[in-house]
Amino acid sequence: MRIVIALGGNALLQRGEPMTAENQRANIRLAAERIATVVPGNEVVVAHGNGPQVGLLALQSAAYTDVAPYPLDVLGAQTEAMIGYVIEQELGNLLPFEQPLATLLTMIEVDREDPAFAHPTKPIGPIYDKETAELMAAERGWSIAPDGDHFRRVVPSPKPQRIFEIRPIRQLLERGTIVICAGGGGIPTMYDAERKLHGVEAVIDKDLASSLLAQELEADMLVIATDVDGVYTGWGTPQQQRLERVTPDELAGLDLPAGSMGPKVQAASEFVRRTGKEAVIGSLADIALIVGDRAGTRVTNPH
Repeated sequence: MRIVIALGGNALLQRGEPMTAENQRANIRLAAERIATVVPGNEVVVAHGNGPQVGLLALQSAAYTDVAPYPLDVLGAQTEAMIGYVIEQELGNLLPFEQPLATLLTMIEVDREDPAFAHPTKPIGPIYDKETAELMAAERGWSIAPDGDHFRRVVPSPKPQRIFEIRPIRQLLERGTIVICAGGGGIPTMYDAERKLHGVEAVIDKDLASSLLAQELEADMLVIATDVDGVYTGWGTPQQQRLERVTPDELAGLDLPAGSMGPKVQAASEFVRRTGKEAVIGSLADIALIVGDRAGTRVTNPH
């Protein structure tokens, strides 16, 4: 079975946890232990988030004033390599030596007319109190938005259109390689009026990019791994209830948070509608049960 696993940000860094290399490696080690359980007998592709990491690199870049700060697409490429390196290493420590692994820098095309460029919504980087966030916004020209009790920088999140490296990803998979790709939603790129490709100051949603990746790879299953065990109605109330099996049309009628579960549901629904296959949203800790049809919220077409 060909499985695309989209790791949520919690797989790399817990909320409020210091962004040290040691903390990130410890979290990735736990994620690798869970992913390793579903490798035997399956073709596995791993995608991941990078919001805190790309935000940290942006701050470090801005602190060096002798040159202009590096753009987000370049920082995104750096985080793909950095995070992929650690995932490869931790998986390699668990799997047989003969198991090949590869991390691919992944460029993803976006539309320069995408309305998202006029409405930044994607949070990146660390959290701030309101006063600090407003100061950073004034100094650096950032857009900011609430994130729980705190504030974060937000950037445009255009919809992914095309994965440039899909052919080498497919070729590696067919030769038994575990592929780590489309990190952080991929490196956002677009063509200008002269048909020249270049990077863009944006962040593509990781779950939507993973859905597109799974579609183009003709995956049998898309697993969106997060820190909750599924999609709930009435979340946070005494009436909350986990959905076990649901169709995209049924999910479309739910009111879900745009910044958390909303994109995951959209990504899962798009994959199911376009492929007829199954997507599952659930806890990374339950990934073996998810693949075994015993956990998570399973999104399927009606029978």
